[in-house]
Amino acid sequence: MSTSYGSCMRWSLPLLTLAAAPAWAQAVLKIGEINSYKAMPAFLEPYKKGMDLAVEQINASGGLLGKKVQLVIRDDNGNPGDAVRAAEELYTREKVDVLTGSFLSHVGMALTDYAGQKKRFFLASETLTDKVVWENGNRYTYRLRGSTYMQTAMLVKEAVKLRKKRWAIVYPNYEYGQSAVATFKKLMKEAQPDIEFVAEQAPALGKIDAGSVVQALADAKPDAIFNVLFSVDLGKFVREGNTRGLFKDRAVVGLLSGEPEYLDALRQEAPEGWIVTGYPWYGIQTPEHQAFLKAYEAKFKDYPRLGSIVGYNAIQSLAAGIKKANSTDTEKLIAAFKGLPVNTPWGTITYRAQDNQSTMGAFVGKTTYSQKMQRGIMTDFYYADGKDYQPSDEAVKKLRPASAQ
Repeated sequence: MSTSYGSCMRWSLPLLTLAAAPAWAQAVLKIGEINSYKAMPAFLEPYKKGMDLAVEQINASGGLLGKKVQLVIRDDNGNPGDAVRAAEELYTREKVDVLTGSFLSHVGMALTDYAGQKKRFFLASETLTDKVVWENGNRYTYRLRGSTYMQTAMLVKEAVKLRKKRWAIVYPNYEYGQSAVATFKKLMKEAQPDIEFVAEQAPALGKIDAGSVVQALADAKPDAIFNVLFSVDLGKFVREGNTRGLFKDRAVVGLLSGEPEYLDALRQEAPEGWIVTGYPWYGIQTPEHQAFLKAYEAKFKDYPRLGSIVGYNAIQSLAAGIKKANSTDTEKLIAAFKGLPVNTPWGTITYRAQDNQSTMGAFVGKTTYSQKMQRGIMTDFYYADGKDYQPSDEAVKKLRPASAQ
């Protein structure tokens, strides 16, 4: 990426705005952001653009608390220890007002623990593991994106309709993958008691031996496959699976597999007919999304990816919370985020008071290759509202520590 993430981002405003608000030269509200930019560029480069667009719009409308908003970004190198050190440096040296970020689940868990120990507000933007808001949750950590439970539950709704008995599973062997698989097994067993799980492959993140994984799954002769791979691992798996005929006449359900960050890269090798969660930016006709799409394309001369939506929504969520609290004080932000509604390109989301989880949903549909667009796309898609894919309040209360209530 061309931007240096080890330094503050500098924002330019029209001369008229600067003349109207000279105090902004001194009055700055800093948002600290920590993420795995080097490790996961396909998602996080668009994510950074989404944040940039949100900051630009907020500053154009007067900033927050009378101050210009500025992002101060650090790369965590995909390492929990580096993330925690970066968080402390952002507070002690850069004097940030609030903290957001995290992509990889184990990194998100480390920052969640940091927030709890230091009693500092943290908005986990992308990290998906349920533990961030449930078992390891605390009152200081809120989470934007739908959890593994929520998105897996969306896919289970469709997977049950397939009435397939023998399932194979492939997932990256770390917190996100493990959490998604545990949820899939539980919910599928509840909905379809006769289901059998005949094979599992769990390669280390970013280190898949696609040939051996595909062969092991094929040898099990499953009726269907639940795939939780993403990024480079997903591409290798799809290409090898296509070559060896793994997907022929076999149903596949793929968590995250419809996200353009990963689907676009496959081009004509995009899988056919997979049931997936993703982001069909080219087909969402709501006024909110059309306004976002127009602004994004105008600024970046490019189309948005899912990361763009997450980055944009993270900054807009912080802005909504800060406006409601009229402060960046931790306790006031915690109170403001309980039940907080936020307008997003996908409609209004709400941060649930019972577990600090937002109701941001996902699009569910099927993959295909578009000759017109020359890339893989989603068809027959619909928006699954996150509020409809949550456990009961009673179940959530049992999962969260007493100190997080």
